[in-house]
Amino acid sequence: MNLLLTTLLQAAPAAKGGGSMSLIFILLIILIFYFFMIRPQQKKQKQVEEFRNSLEKGAKITTIGGIHGKIKEIKETTFVIEIANDVCIEIEKAAVSIDDAQLKAQKNQ
Repeated sequence: MNLLLTTLLQAAPAAKGGGSMSLIFILLIILIFYFFMIRPQQKKQKQVEEFRNSLEKGAKITTIGGIHGKIKEIKETTFVIEIANDVCIEIEKAAVSIDDAQLKAQKNQ
């Protein structure tokens, strides 16, 4: 019985140290995910939002559905775009397609 109790008491500090190493390892993984996945995605999303907000009347755009048109009117959350002579549709601002070339051009301005 004493041998079992002595073994358990000696193992307790070792388990405690192992737990703190596991916690440090988990925190390290969270930091890696943040800096390599979450943060870059947030930066790109911010650039996309700035691009969509910087669009002005007369700008030529393409929607995520592949419709090409020219902005005729800008509303709070939508654009009215002309897709043919006197043919206008209203789309959500989030439906404007953005490629990397447009983002780089906007970033350089």
